[in-house]
Amino acid sequence: MQSLIDTLNGWVWGPVTIVLLVGSGAFITLLLGLVQLRHFGYAWKLISGKFDNPDDKGEITHFQALSAALSATIGTGNIAGVGTAVALGGPGAVFWMWMTALFGMALKYAECLLSLHFRTIHEDGSVSAGPMYYLEKGLGQKWLGMLFAFFAMMASFGIGNMAQANSVAEPLQTHFGIPKVVTGVVIATLVFAVIVGGIKRIGRVASKLVPCMAIFYVLGALMVIGRHYTLLPDAFALIFRSAFSGSAATGGFAGAAVSQAIRFGVARGVFSNEAGLGSAPIAHGAAQTEEPVREGLVAMLGPFIDTITICTMTALVIILTGAYQSGLSGADLTASAFNLGMPGKGGYIVAIGIAFFAFSTAISWSYYGDRSVEYLFGPKLILPYRVFFCLLLPVGAAIELKLVWNISDIFNALMAWPNLVGLLFLSPLVWRKTREYFSDPARVYPRD
Repeated sequence: MQSLIDTLNGWVWGPVTIVLLVGSGAFITLLLGLVQLRHFGYAWKLISGKFDNPDDKGEITHFQALSAALSATIGTGNIAGVGTAVALGGPGAVFWMWMTALFGMALKYAECLLSLHFRTIHEDGSVSAGPMYYLEKGLGQKWLGMLFAFFAMMASFGIGNMAQANSVAEPLQTHFGIPKVVTGVVIATLVFAVIVGGIKRIGRVASKLVPCMAIFYVLGALMVIGRHYTLLPDAFALIFRSAFSGSAATGGFAGAAVSQAIRFGVARGVFSNEAGLGSAPIAHGAAQTEEPVREGLVAMLGPFIDTITICTMTALVIILTGAYQSGLSGADLTASAFNLGMPGKGGYIVAIGIAFFAFSTAISWSYYGDRSVEYLFGPKLILPYRVFFCLLLPVGAAIELKLVWNISDIFNALMAWPNLVGLLFLSPLVWRKTREYFSDPARVYPRD
């Protein structure tokens, strides 16, 4: 079974998927004239609420939509995923994570713009959105929409469920002596208490939880980095050098070729920020706005916060402390790095951080899954899905780490394929909507 999963994972994350993801991001970036750089500052103004209109349709604010999407992406990928990328791809994998995030910002912009443009608003004011709707309404290919929804539903049990419970159970047992099953049951109970309230409750919880947990983890990482700040130039030099020349074997470190650095950097970068997967558009489509471009701009901040900021913090801790040479991988590598940087305390930062990250990811991914279930089977199966989703969390806590990660990677790639097809064929619409919006000053700054 493990051999079959490894083979399938290697195939779906082969050159075709990597070229499709990075190439699509580069294409959208060029098509829109570096939208992620030119309008970066304006995007931050949008989440301040300055331009919000309470009369617009939607269920959550720009900030809540971004928080809900970040809630899903800031997860164990930022801790265990970075540890796995550096362990298997070498320090050079970090560079390719950055590239994935840079182009991913353009992908997030495009897919979330399309999601809001083609969303469905029900009679009660609730919203259903995501790639399945722009694949159906925009491309006229409902079968592709159904294919995406199926992959997203299945992925919700991996990337958003078992992978999270699996990665949080081990450090909590190690540092606090909490049995894995207990961890799974507690997470399941808390997740269910939030998700029964739908996207409005998820948005409210995420908007409070995400800033706090991100600041907590980043401050912990900065404390370690601060103790090794003199080594920062060497660390960045190692990242850039290894990205193009590979990494030689040192100590317990097996060494990595350039192809491995690219593969694991891209795969873990996508796992972390989910750009191109089509998951975030499901949350951003519920934003309270009539301007698709605005929500696209807000959405593109996700990969910057998630990968370029938080994942970089993790990677620097691993490299600066020399932990990447230990032969460890995943969350164990990250925990070891923090312990080396802050003896006796570092492991607790990782354990607490990963617990909050996993919880936040689970609540948002359950929403992605229930929107997919609604699209495929109708609203009657939403509650049964939510119950089943929560029941799987304790199960995931006891499953072998490698198997869970590999299964999650497979469904990530499968989600990306139909979504990227939609993005590429609908890119002229994205270009036109962008041009129309920024050519009208009254829309860009409506209250100035």
